[in-house]
Amino acid sequence: MSDYKSTLNLPQTDFPMRGNLAQREPEMLRQWQERKLYQEIRKARAGRPRFVLHDGPPYANGDIHIGHAVNKILKDIVVKSRTLDGFDAPYVPGWDCHGLPIELNVEKTIGKPGVKVSAAEFRQACRRYAESQIQRQMADFVRLGVLGDWENPYKTMDPSYEADIVRTLARIIDNGHVQKGFKPVYWCTDCGSALAEAEVEYADKHSPAIDVAFSVVDEDVLLSQVHLAKDVETAHGDGPLDVIIWTTTPWTLPANQAVAVHPDLDYVVVQISADDEHGARRVVIAQALLMDCLARWNVEHFKVLGYLTGAKMEGVKLQHPFLDRQVPVILGQHVTTDAGTGCVHTAPGHGVDDFVVGQRYGLPVENPVDGQGVFLPDTPVVAGQFVFKANKTIVDKLQEEGKLLKHEAILHSYPHCWRHKMPIIFRATPQWFISMDKAGLRDKALSTIRNVSWIPDWGQARIESMIAQRPDWCISRQRTWGVPIAVFVHKSTGELHPNTVDLMEEVATRIEKDGIQAWFDLNPEELLGDEAGEYEKVTDTLDVWIDSGVSHACVLERREGLVRPADFYLEGSDQHRGWFQSSLLTSVALDGKAPYKTVLTHGFTVDGKGEKMSKSKGNVVAPQKVTNTLGADILRLWVASTDYTGEIAVSDAILKQVADRYRRIRNTARFLLANTCGFNPEEDGMSFDDMLPLDQWAVAHTLEVQEQIIEAYRTCDFHEAMQRLHHFCAVTMGGFYLDIIKDRQYTTRRGSRPHRSCQTAMFHILEAMVRWMTPVLSFTACEIWQHLPGRSESTPFVEEWYEGLQALPPEAPLSMDDWKRVMLLKTVVNKELEEARNNKVIGGSLESHLDVYLAPEWNPLVSVLADELRFLLIVSGVTVHSLDEMPDDLSQIEPGIAVRVSKAAGQKCERCWHWREDVGTVPRHPGLCTRCVENVEGDGEERRIG
Repeated sequence: MSDYKSTLNLPQTDFPMRGNLAQREPEMLRQWQERKLYQEIRKARAGRPRFVLHDGPPYANGDIHIGHAVNKILKDIVVKSRTLDGFDAPYVPGWDCHGLPIELNVEKTIGKPGVKVSAAEFRQACRRYAESQIQRQMADFVRLGVLGDWENPYKTMDPSYEADIVRTLARIIDNGHVQKGFKPVYWCTDCGSALAEAEVEYADKHSPAIDVAFSVVDEDVLLSQVHLAKDVETAHGDGPLDVIIWTTTPWTLPANQAVAVHPDLDYVVVQISADDEHGARRVVIAQALLMDCLARWNVEHFKVLGYLTGAKMEGVKLQHPFLDRQVPVILGQHVTTDAGTGCVHTAPGHGVDDFVVGQRYGLPVENPVDGQGVFLPDTPVVAGQFVFKANKTIVDKLQEEGKLLKHEAILHSYPHCWRHKMPIIFRATPQWFISMDKAGLRDKALSTIRNVSWIPDWGQARIESMIAQRPDWCISRQRTWGVPIAVFVHKSTGELHPNTVDLMEEVATRIEKDGIQAWFDLNPEELLGDEAGEYEKVTDTLDVWIDSGVSHACVLERREGLVRPADFYLEGSDQHRGWFQSSLLTSVALDGKAPYKTVLTHGFTVDGKGEKMSKSKGNVVAPQKVTNTLGADILRLWVASTDYTGEIAVSDAILKQVADRYRRIRNTARFLLANTCGFNPEEDGMSFDDMLPLDQWAVAHTLEVQEQIIEAYRTCDFHEAMQRLHHFCAVTMGGFYLDIIKDRQYTTRRGSRPHRSCQTAMFHILEAMVRWMTPVLSFTACEIWQHLPGRSESTPFVEEWYEGLQALPPEAPLSMDDWKRVMLLKTVVNKELEEARNNKVIGGSLESHLDVYLAPEWNPLVSVLADELRFLLIVSGVTVHSLDEMPDDLSQIEPGIAVRVSKAAGQKCERCWHWREDVGTVPRHPGLCTRCVENVEGDGEERRIG
């Protein structure tokens, strides 16, 4: 046997089979940083149309988690794909730096401000702490392969940013959207501060549910409005006459100022028999809830005395159940019959609906609870008690007074502080608000939402409902580490200084130099002169959602290279009530415009079983661990391969599956690189018209796939892009094209038309495929790029989508549809070959000869393919028959196709491994077929198709 290895075009590459990403990626990052890759990209895109994705700032506290990784990777994919579209797509990362979580961590080390350290020292410690957190998080984000201006991120604690927050607030004040008011707000007794709606989450809580009797003061007034039941001669009945309320917050009863009923609901006066446990009494409740209430109270003997609408009860006086106070019946559209009695206890100091309806009736806004959730010393019955502990005291008092019809514990959804996970309360306090309706902010925002593109489209309805229903935005906090509400109010009238906007600019100038401490150190006389004694300097800080919410003004408007509105905002679904909303409202309050053109929402991460991740469950997947073991590209591929619009599942098993898909993509790239070794596209590349039809098809098909992938990127359908890429590698390339061309690539004469045609096609495929990978598999794409034939540039990040692909011309010998039929035939043949292998008829496919029986519509295609059909089907011989000649023992596998596999005749060629009868017919090459002889010492074989 002769050695013909040197005559073969065997694959050769130093592109490694194993990615070893965890070891290789950090070195690539170092190279990117040394060459200032991000700045290089900006320079290359200078002057191009701009695309700006604005980064929603993560909070500068704690290590990043898998949700952070999802968010940053998705943003990076968008930015890199838009760069390939030809846009100048900068990415400026940011951090949210003020607020309570940082305060709490600093308190643990140096104590509370004003106790062990001064407020100024405390703020400085908060600043240092936030910066340390930023550096840790930044290192993890960079490790993910996210390219951005990491040397110049925006930070809400930068003095320039803090100053611009004050300037932006001044513009919002000037537009008439800010007011001070005494209203009920979400209040965390742990924080000792008001909370924004976005700082509230809902969780189950056990609460006491009670039915309480409010006695009617003048029975005749109410009974005169009652329509008697048919079998009732008089509506007077026996026992006390009570309007019954139901509540799950007994502690709010000391602040009760009214009972609300719906004007259009029907109510009933019901006589309860003396035989029941509550004794003879008459109750007023909603007719729709009658049977529910009686069942809850264990009432068996009752009689409906009469009916009246809620509107007829307006103004009726009721006696508070345990205070020396008479309260009115009022009308409210918020009253429903979903639960309770249809009569709603109303405490304007402890509820938004209560406050709104109370304003209409001029009810007092009484709040007997201090900032720690403790009743004030002069509060009857519950003085000095914490609100939730006071529930029992009040229930006992109601029982003692004979006003309690029912007391039970229920489990229900209740607002909690998202930081402390503790139940919160509604509490009326003097606060600063951005009014939703005073200057038309709500209507303007709702109108603006319709001009924004929402991905997924349900995002529009979600934020519309939130804006439509949200109360005024409480923007003041009673904290130390935050941007001040830098205004002066008149001590007597409470009005803002008439020169507020100009004064705030002077304050902003000082903050720009010295940070927020400049406001707290400011002596009012420096700005107000002789007026200083008449005005009070506000020391409340701003809600941190203002800090991040005005980034469109503080970053997009201020930083060179960015634009407002941004083209793209991208965050988790919780940001419809967070950053998306705070940005929208502040932007509309500034100039009536949205801060963004498109908003994309992604879901939350869960484990492989769909359960929420928690350390206690042990199901947390840390991004740092993934990058240190599997590599960032595996994490990036997982993110891109998942439908981000819903829950995003991750586990070790899921990541292993992703790693398998990655290997398929990498191995395809490696095969292409290995078989273009030594290929110089300038000297060796062929024109499309001169290439063999199979290679022309491969390039044309690559163009089709590229168009699909580009469209998927542009519509942010990233998992579709990755499915297309993987299918292209695993099925179209691995299962068809690359499988077929191995024979031609390895055995034809080096430099011949069949050889160069194949290499040219693979070069074009590589050029396109590496770009498809770049937004997601950034490290691997960069590695491939450095191995591409004829490559001088060392990064794909400055490139655009590949333009060297062509479609098949109309005069091509085989159309795209013809090639689809070839692929179908090959799929059918592969199934039969596999069965023949299992039955020991053949070993490899080249040991086989096929008898193929085809319907007449196959004749034109088969006549073009002729003898080269065997190369496409990767067998040693094919005989084509009419379907009419199909033997009785065969059946059609697909309509119009039947196949018989048999052992090929002849001998195995030592060089190409085909079984041919002409092997040995050339004496000087006794182990070769004549085709191989021609390739070894002749001009090389000719190929017509592939």
